[in-house]
Amino acid sequence: MTTPVPVCVEAVLESQIQEVRVEGDGQDIQEVYAPQLSMSENLAKLANKIDFYKDECEEKGKPTSEGEKESEEEKATTFQPSLWPWDSVRNKLKASLTEMSVLLDVLNIAKRKNYMVLDQVSQPAPDPKTALQLASKKQALTTSANILMNSAERLKKSQAEGTSKHNDFHIELLKLRQNWRLKKVGNTILGDLSYKTAGSRFWQGGTFEVLKTTTSTSTEPEGSATKGGLEVVIPNDLRGVAYIQVEVKSVPEKMDLTSAIMRLPSELGTVHTGTYWQQKLQAAQNVLFCKEIFSQLAREAVQTNSSVPHLVVGNQIITNVFPGIQLSIILCHSTGKDKNKRPPPAPPKLDHNHVLEHSLHQLLRELHYKNIHYPPPHPVTAMIGVSKKRRMAGPLAMCRQDLLEMADNESLLEQVIKQTKHHVLRQKTMGVLDRYAITLSDPQLANHWNCVNSSLESSCRVLITSQGYDLRIWHSFMVHIYVDKIKVITREGRVLILSYEEKELEDFILWQISQHQISVSQNLSRLMGWHMLNTTGALGVSDLESSATASALVMASPNHNKALAIKSGPSTGTKVFIQSCPKENQSRIVTKDEKWSFVGCEFQEVDMNKFEGRNFPSKLETLMAVLTRTAT
Repeated sequence: MTTPVPVCVEAVLESQIQEVRVEGDGQDIQEVYAPQLSMSENLAKLANKIDFYKDECEEKGKPTSEGEKESEEEKATTFQPSLWPWDSVRNKLKASLTEMSVLLDVLNIAKRKNYMVLDQVSQPAPDPKTALQLASKKQALTTSANILMNSAERLKKSQAEGTSKHNDFHIELLKLRQNWRLKKVGNTILGDLSYKTAGSRFWQGGTFEVLKTTTSTSTEPEGSATKGGLEVVIPNDLRGVAYIQVEVKSVPEKMDLTSAIMRLPSELGTVHTGTYWQQKLQAAQNVLFCKEIFSQLAREAVQTNSSVPHLVVGNQIITNVFPGIQLSIILCHSTGKDKNKRPPPAPPKLDHNHVLEHSLHQLLRELHYKNIHYPPPHPVTAMIGVSKKRRMAGPLAMCRQDLLEMADNESLLEQVIKQTKHHVLRQKTMGVLDRYAITLSDPQLANHWNCVNSSLESSCRVLITSQGYDLRIWHSFMVHIYVDKIKVITREGRVLILSYEEKELEDFILWQISQHQISVSQNLSRLMGWHMLNTTGALGVSDLESSATASALVMASPNHNKALAIKSGPSTGTKVFIQSCPKENQSRIVTKDEKWSFVGCEFQEVDMNKFEGRNFPSKLETLMAVLTRTAT
């Protein structure tokens, strides 16, 4: 549509020609115009054109011949203009004044009754209907009697309630006012269950009505819980019990999300009608809070543009946090109206995550707090709600990227998904570490979790020890768990970043175990006087390991007639090889130094399972002691 164009319509200002002047030889002609009339002169001119004595209706009602005669007579008579232009207006006003005077005289005569008396016209009296009159009187008496009886009954009840202080309506109302917001609208007392004063912006209200109990305390059965002197009327959509069901479960990767929707439990609990008003209000407020949480999550799930789609079906939100790991957030609300219906078959046991449910409550309360508590300072001339860092963006010359980072706020759903990812990754890490700590007996793993963790970060210290040698020889590394990655710091200070796959952590633990066996062997060689000939952390010979690299150590006995080679790998395990120099080889050695006597000799693998000992270090110590003794 095109925009409207304003058009101004005005009268054409044309001036009448007063005279025409011809100068010279007739070639220069000038026109002199009469001056324009002023407002008052123009009004007087228009008023003269109005004929107030002319009546169009009378003229239209006359026959044609009479009208033509009068028109001819008017044409015959010459028009005589009045001396004053407002003469016709004056005549009309004078006639109006005369009519008003007559009307005033009529009113004075009717009011003072000195000249005339106005009397009503007498009408015949209607026939009396006695039956109808008796019926109406009887109905009026019945209504009055009911009002009096109800008033007397209320007085008796108030007198009976006055004897028991715990059922006094006013005392209960005072207790109610101390904990809940109340207001009086006419003769009704209304209360508010919502969190709007705490910063909530939820559209649904939580108005309830306060009524005085009508049942007497004497009619209550013995042993029943008293309801107090008042009762509350809660809206239908806030009745019952509600909570947020949070479940993290494993599903096949090719499984459709819609087929993973689980059934709700049939019985969540009900709030009985005879419950005390405090429990009723708390349950209703909890229902409102759960509805606000689910509404916020559902709105963010639809509006968020994420690489992983979120599915919102009815009162359920389903999303994938990791491949094969599904997060389900469900609003469970039971009003208790379906008691008489046949209950459905019991669903399987729900794996409810109470930690994530508590996190949802905390995140929503933090959102309420931020809505009403703005970061300081609060200047008078600036907009409220802008942080100090954003106010300093101009003087500090921040770039567009910095401003976008400050304006980017994580939604409630994104924070819950991050906490779920960290929770799943931490559970996986704990499962891997606990499995190796249970299954491995040589060496032993001890996990020490840090008690001070956050919802997105946690750490653990893993000690690798051998029984009987843990005071002097031990190996350790730190595990830091984040949202979707794991950072591992070894004893030497090396930092490794692992993904969420369990296989990477398992390979790292096996590699650390192989490193521990080499470290134990080195310490034993120092303690028993053996000489280390060579050590390497990345062995390039022998069989290839499936993950990481193998480590090796070569050491000689104190008298240099025996040598041991130890190979430790993540997948092949720990193997020990012995090398001894025969007497025939000693005669062929040109050099006299004993350390060259092993050149050309073959290594033979030692079966460590036939040695007695609890673990590998004890068996290796026995082997080294035997070799040292035989050498002497």
